[in-house]
Amino acid sequence: MKIIITSVFVDDQEKALKFYTELLGFQKKYDIPMGHHRWLTVVSSHDPAGVELLLEPDEHPAAKPFKNALLEDGIPATMFGVDDVQSEYERLSGLGVCFTQPPAVMGPVITAVFDDTCGNLIQIVQANQPS
Repeated sequence: MKIIITSVFVDDQEKALKFYTELLGFQKKYDIPMGHHRWLTVVSSHDPAGVELLLEPDEHPAAKPFKNALLEDGIPATMFGVDDVQSEYERLSGLGVCFTQPPAVMGPVITAVFDDTCGNLIQIVQANQPS
């Protein structure tokens, strides 16, 4: 068994697609019309055959309260691995991405948290090499 798709609830699929592809650097994998919404997934440009991230509409009655509770408590909806949190923080900040937590050492990892503009906090994580 392996993970093939995970999802993040978004308030606007088109806005999410633009953010996740143009700013974060993911690439669109599937964009299939499904009535009012789409089956819309992105993948890492470094691993196009890897795990897909479904940009899922937050239309289910439980989705928005769940998202809002996580956001209000400062809890990221998901996390992405990066080679260098500081470099990504600087790159994304330069593109206008709003960080709620700058790079910080958290034991064996370095993390930072940003707002994806679609109702979620996203954490980026780097393995912290011992000095």
